[in-house]
Formats: sequence, structure tokens, C-alpha cells
Amino acid sequence: MTTITLPYPPSANRYYRNFRGRMVRSQEAEAYRIGVGWHCNLAGIVPLHGDLRVTLNFYRPAKMGDLDNRLKQLFDCLQGYAYLDDKQIAEIHAYRREDKKNPRVEVEITEVGA
Repeated sequence: MTTITLPYPPSANRYYRNFRGRMVRSQEAEAYRIGVGWHCNLAGIVPLHGDLRVTLNFYRPAKMGDLDNRLKQLFDCLQGYAYLDDKQIAEIHAYRREDKKNPRVEVEITEVGA
């Protein structure tokens, strides 16, 4: 099992930008991606290889925003650190909670059948 606490991810609405007809990551998204990699490396996380169950506890800074608006971005950022490819994710459990003073996402990843 792998567990890590990460900063609260940016919304999908602000993750990508159109640049000269191409969709690219925004500066905020790129900074978040780099930060996730830094946190994973610091925690000594190594990629898991089998099918995975992911449990996420999102602690929002305010009572707004869709829960599903954060999933894809977070899964993309964890790719290469917590798992080889996000297509390994076979099961997702996501919970929305409130913590104005300490917004974050707590991630638990377990190999299915492990």
C-alpha cells in the first residue's frame, strides 16, 4: 500500500489552456505536477505494477467545486511515481470533506488482490 498527502489539486477548468490551437497545461497545472513529483520522491514512493484501488479524501478550502473535477489531473500527476500508468486503476473511492485551514488530498493506493 502507498499513502501520501498532497496539496489540493487545481480544477480541470484551470488545468489546460489553448495555446496556438493546441491544448497545453496551464502554468498552475505544471507547477502542481512538479510539486506532486517532488512530494512522491521525498516520500520514497515507488511505482506499483498491478491493478490498483485508489482511495482519495479531498479536503476542500471552500464549499464549492465538483469532486470529479480533480480526479483526472491528480491521476495524471501520480503517473510514473505511484504507478506506471493510470490505466492500472481498477477501482476508485473518492470523498469530499472540508478543511478551510489545510486543504489537501490524502491518497491511498493498494494493489488489488494484495
